[in-house]
Amino acid sequence: MKKALFIAIFSLLALAPLRCALAQTASNTPTEKAVEKSAAEKESSTTAATANRAIRAVSSPDQSSSPLTRESNNAPTTATADLSDPAAVTADSVRTDIYKVDVGDVLDIRLLNSPANRSTLYSVTEGGLIDFPIAGGPLQVAGLTTKEIQARITSELKRLAVDGRTQVAVGVRQYASHTVIITGLVGSPGTKNLRREAVPLYVLLAEVQPRLDAERATIMRQGATTQVADLSNSADLNLIVRPGDVINLTARPQEFYYIAGRIQYPGQKAFQPGITLIQAILAAGSLTGDNVVELSREGSDGLLAATKFNLKEIKSGKIQDPKLQPGDRIEVVH
Repeated sequence: MKKALFIAIFSLLALAPLRCALAQTASNTPTEKAVEKSAAEKESSTTAATANRAIRAVSSPDQSSSPLTRESNNAPTTATADLSDPAAVTADSVRTDIYKVDVGDVLDIRLLNSPANRSTLYSVTEGGLIDFPIAGGPLQVAGLTTKEIQARITSELKRLAVDGRTQVAVGVRQYASHTVIITGLVGSPGTKNLRREAVPLYVLLAEVQPRLDAERATIMRQGATTQVADLSNSADLNLIVRPGDVINLTARPQEFYYIAGRIQYPGQKAFQPGITLIQAILAAGSLTGDNVVELSREGSDGLLAATKFNLKEIKSGKIQDPKLQPGDRIEVVH
């Protein structure tokens, strides 16, 4: 009995280390699996990130080296008009502020802060070029303003590694490319040079000295409707003159208005600019407080449109005394 009990105790003591080892192995297994799983996930994540970078590199190449991207970046976009672009310059208010150099003009180009600080003249030759050796040869300047020419020369000097401190000044010594022709009742007819892309009519008239009997200016422009300006009208004097225009100054043609009805002197009357309805009736010899007058005027469609006026209301200041126009028909009804 004692021998059997001893064998059982010995067996338990012998198996204890094995159980501890198994228990330790069992406790370590989940940790090792977790570590192995974490390592696998990390490797998978790294591989996926690498693959994603490769995909992005293929689908979105470097913009700095892609011709297609550069072309897209340089594609024109909708923006305000560039004043240096001839196709964009359409407003007369803009034309009166700029001058674009062309064939025949003589430029005064100075290189400031250089040993040879002197004025040098360069003619714009056929093809719109100037011969400017210090900038490497002929330069295209036609269609450019003096500021744009100055920027182009400065850029060429930098490209050729000329002294960076050199400053460029460009002006127009002789204006020859923008001309108009003026004829008729002027003291100095002929071809005139403009110093802008466009000028108001009064600027040109100040130079050509219109005669005292000149009362109208007819402006003829290729491809446009002929305009007639009344030289006694300040608004007409602001009409814009452009290169290539032909301006003819003439006397005012004989114009008339017509009056009839209850007056002493009916008939055709010579029209004078600024004459009013009351003045016309007084000149015809009739005006009473309760006169009703019908004024007929030809419209743009060639049809007459009649308007009635009560002279009493005009005289009292309730309504304005209307100005007449050539061809008006006046009838004093009662």
